[in-house]
Amino acid sequence: MTDNDNPTPQELVARLLDLLDVKDQGGDRFEGARKIGGIGRVFGGQVIGQALASAERTVPDDRPVHSLHAYFLRGGSEDHEIDFKVERDLDGGSFSNRRVVASQLGKTIFNMIASFQRVEPGAEHTTTMPDVPAPETLTSTWSRRHHTMRDGRVVQLGPRPIELRAVDPDRWSSDKVREPVSHIWFRSVAPLPDSAKLHRAVLAYASDMALLGTSVLPHPDLRIGDGSIVSASLDHAIWFHDDFRADEWMLYACDSPWAGRARGFNRGRIYTRDGRLVASVAQEGLIRPVAPFPARD
Repeated sequence: MTDNDNPTPQELVARLLDLLDVKDQGGDRFEGARKIGGIGRVFGGQVIGQALASAERTVPDDRPVHSLHAYFLRGGSEDHEIDFKVERDLDGGSFSNRRVVASQLGKTIFNMIASFQRVEPGAEHTTTMPDVPAPETLTSTWSRRHHTMRDGRVVQLGPRPIELRAVDPDRWSSDKVREPVSHIWFRSVAPLPDSAKLHRAVLAYASDMALLGTSVLPHPDLRIGDGSIVSASLDHAIWFHDDFRADEWMLYACDSPWAGRARGFNRGRIYTRDGRLVASVAQEGLIRPVAPFPARD
């Protein structure tokens, strides 16, 4: 093994897989591990991924998840494991439904409802993937080891198991008003095992990255990560449409049609490299300005 501060891509992915491999505690209860070196608040995508992994442990393999809807109730702490309790609300002829409650030290931090369906044929249509530059022509963005703050300070960041390449990375640090639209390629930094459930959990983990930031692009005085706002995911929904591999490039096409009352609403469409729409995401998050925000005329 390499130094914990400089893990290889394979070690980063191995750690992610360990996080998503929830431990069966019996009685439809599961335990989610802590992230190695984690400090402060748990990343929301980790909780979503672990909750989905817990729910899928209770559903037959021939019923993949097609949607989940979740609420973040309290910030999770990196100091403790996360306990997940699954309720089997329905096992019908075609659909299964599960409720998942996540807690730490006896306090609920997150809840989720997920629906599973047997694969069956039906009418098909889809939207066209945006025409954007290929990921090979772009540079890594959030997988880089530093982040430049508004005042010019450079904050060191740890490496991530998900590589992101923004089509227009400058829009995230610009002081100009920007349209609330972003396009980001993403994939795991190393190959994943051949498990459809695992690939769905990794997508769920990655879907909480960069989405909320889309809602502050039209507001140059606000930026996630520089201290100008208090930000947090409030709720999160994913619809899984088709099969995919999370270790191959996928495009996250995000937009924010509304922001107000210290909240931002965001939508995301996830496409495979060949243009298939494989998942859709929606999220509302807290984007509370630290300084008083000018009232609307």
